[in-house]
Order: sequence, then structure tokens, then C-alpha cells
Amino acid sequence: MDINIKKVFLENIGIRQTIFKNTFWLVFAEITSRILGLILIIYVARILGVVEYGKFMFAFSFVSVIVLFSDLGVIDVVTREFSRNKEKEKEFSSLLTLNITLTVGALLLMILGSFFITADLAIQKMIWILSFFILISSFFGIFYAFLRSRQKMEYEAGIKIAQNIIMAGAVFFVIFYFPSAINLSYGYLLSNVVALPFLLLLFHFYFIPLRLSWNKNIFSILKISWPLTLGFTTSWIYMSVSSIFLGYFGLIAENGWYSAASKIALAAVVPADLIIRSFYPALSNFFIHSKEKLQKSWDHLMEVMIFLTIPTVTGGIVLAPKIIHFFYGSNFNPSILAFQLLMYLIGISLISYPFSLILIVCDEQKKNFFLIVAGVVMSSILGIIIIPIYGFYGMIISTIISSLIILFLTIIVAKYFTPISIFNAKFIKTIVMAGFSSLVMFFIINLPAVNNLNIFYSVLIGILTYFILFFYFINLQKNDRGI
Repeated sequence: MDINIKKVFLENIGIRQTIFKNTFWLVFAEITSRILGLILIIYVARILGVVEYGKFMFAFSFVSVIVLFSDLGVIDVVTREFSRNKEKEKEFSSLLTLNITLTVGALLLMILGSFFITADLAIQKMIWILSFFILISSFFGIFYAFLRSRQKMEYEAGIKIAQNIIMAGAVFFVIFYFPSAINLSYGYLLSNVVALPFLLLLFHFYFIPLRLSWNKNIFSILKISWPLTLGFTTSWIYMSVSSIFLGYFGLIAENGWYSAASKIALAAVVPADLIIRSFYPALSNFFIHSKEKLQKSWDHLMEVMIFLTIPTVTGGIVLAPKIIHFFYGSNFNPSILAFQLLMYLIGISLISYPFSLILIVCDEQKKNFFLIVAGVVMSSILGIIIIPIYGFYGMIISTIISSLIILFLTIIVAKYFTPISIFNAKFIKTIVMAGFSSLVMFFIINLPAVNNLNIFYSVLIGILTYFILFFYFINLQKNDRGI
């Protein structure tokens, strides 16, 4: 039995088992990290209050967007190209050198940008401190990409869990004894300064010797990678840009309410993000070696996204008041409507991920890049128009409108520029089953006896209701086919 367990969770045996193993470890690491992070950020929001928390999240959102320039998509290219051809691992030292060079450039950009984005010296200092924190976090990414290319997510999981435990300990200590937004920034930085040497030593001795080298051919990688700068899971980009806009226009308290809602809303994306990353290496490999397997795998991915999207949006909208009150208290009441609106954005994003991913897998990353940029620009312009009318809710509404338009455009582009058959009768069946199961879940969690329970019990009952009904329909369908 021990040998079987080891094979299932630590070795790559077959396609389904490898995807299951990778997904398991990524989910385990992400759930552990997210729980720690969520507890941390909720505690921070309660201690700092709306205004100080809004200032911190303004600085954090700014560096989170600029950090995209620290790798210019190199991380995603490492995963894709190394998974296709193991011989390309010889280029890792050059890619590491390139990543460090880009990181230095991004640091300068963050520091210079801080003088233009705000005149508040305290926020500027937070940006400087968080710049180092976020760049070290980004630097970890190239090592994770190497592990993903080998489909060894179990190692990534271990590193991430250790990193987040260190971060949680450092930040809790700082915010408990020295509560302020700027000290919180120091706490985040301290955790990564401690974790980085351990990662470098582990990787150097157990995977591939670390050295720096420069190869002029590396610019050919940049030609491929830069369109991957924005990745394919775009919810956080829209939300970070919205937070920057609110901070820039001086809506600091509103940014606190918005950020409180967005942090929990983004937690709903975690399962989809992990599933996408688990499918990414396999899809990249199938694009080269088997178009039939590529289609089957993408179909399966799309069904999984439908399965996740409908109940996530339904449950989030219904339980929004309980969620916000439980985690943040009555001072964050304006976050309730913000959270409900953000759940629509989350739903649109979840459905769009498979289409963005297939564009990247099929070397159409430039089209995906420009679609995302178009969405951000459209959202920003609409936000400037709508914010004076609806306040900070207007920023969310503008993002929903623009992301919906970009979703339709992405579907059209994927249809004409990839070998994938976009529409499948099985998707309709999945939508019907997920829709009906979510509808029953909606009525169940709205019952006073369920709605008045602790939020965790309400969520658990909703999840169980949905899963039981959905898989009942699947079994019913199998029986009808005589399987």
C-alpha cells in the first residue's frame, strides 16, 4: 500500500495520474497558503482599519502590477518549452540571468513610479519596501516553472508552504507588536529575505546547479515570452489596476472596502488557477505530439471550469453579507455589494481561462496579450467615466463590462486561430447539470435554518448540496447510456 501511495503522489505514471498528482499538490499548497494568507490579511484589516489598510493595498497593488515586467513572460515560456523538450533545460542559467536583469529593471521602475503615482511620502515608502518583497516573490517563479515543466509540483508545494509559514510568522509578529501599514510592509519583506537563501540552496543541490551565464540567443526567448507577461489568469490584474485607480484618485477608504472584498473574491479563483496550471504542461506537450489528446484535454478543462463557475458565483452572491460581516465586521459593510459585483467578474474570468490558455499553448500568445491589454484599457476608460456616478462600485461595473466584451472576443479568436473545436454538446449538458444543482443550492442556503448558521457551515452545506446533485446527474447519465 505504501508503494502505491508513493507512486500516485510522488511519481509520474500516466496522463490522468500525473494531472491528478500535480493538481493535488498545487491545491494542497495553495489551500494551506491561502488559508494562512486570508487569516493574515483579515487580521491586518481589522487591526489597521479601513484607511490604513486602503493605503497598504494601494501600494501593494501598484507593485503587483509593475512586477509583471520582472519576467516578461519568461516563467510561462520556461514551463511550456521545457515540458516540450527537456534538452532546453541547458538554457536555464541564461534564463536565470535574464530574469535577474529584468528584476533590477522592474525595481527601478517601481521606485521611479512611486513619485508619480502618489505624493504621500508614507505610501511611497511602502512602495519601496514592498518592491523588494514582491520582486523576490516573483523571482521564486522561475524555479517553480522549472519544476512544473518536469511536472514535479510536489516540490513546489513544499517550498510554497514553507515560504508562507515564514511569512505568516513574520507578519503576525510585526502587526501584533508594531501595528502600522509601513511596519507591515517590513514584515512581508523580512519573510522573503529569510526564505530566499533556503530556496537557492535546495534548488542548487537537488535539481540543477545554479550559475549565471549570458547567451545572445536569449533574446529569441524574449520574442516568444513578452506576450505572456500578463499570463492567462487575469482577474487579479483587473482588480489590482482598479485598486491603483482608486488610490490615485484619493479614494483611500473606498480602496480599503474594495480591497477587502477583492481579497476574498480572488480566493474563489484559486481552484481554477491550480487546475489551469496543472493542465498547462500537458496541453503544451499534446499540441506538439497529439492534436486528438489536445482536444480531449481541453474539453475536459472546459467542463471543469463550467462545473466550478456556476456554483461559485451563485454561492458568493447569496452569502456575501455573511462573508463580509464574519471576516471584517460592520465597518466594511460597503464591501458587501462590492463582493457581489466582483463575483460576476470572477465568473466571467473562470470561463475565459481555457480560451486564453489554448491561445498560449498554440503559440498565439500575442493575441492573448493584446486582448488583455484592451480589456485593461477599456476598463480604465469606463472607470474614469463611471466612478463619478457610482463611486468605487463604478470601477467594478466598468471592469465587468470590459471583461465580458473581451471574453467574447477571446472565444472568436480561439475559434479561428487554434485547432480546438470550441463548442461541444457535452458543455451544454454540463451547464444544465451545474445550473440546476446551483439553483437547488441557492434555495437551500437561503433557508433561514441554513442561512443563520455559522458561515463555514452554510458554505459546507451549499458545497455538499451542489456536489451530491451534480454527481447524481452524472451517474444518471451513465446509467442511461448503460455504462
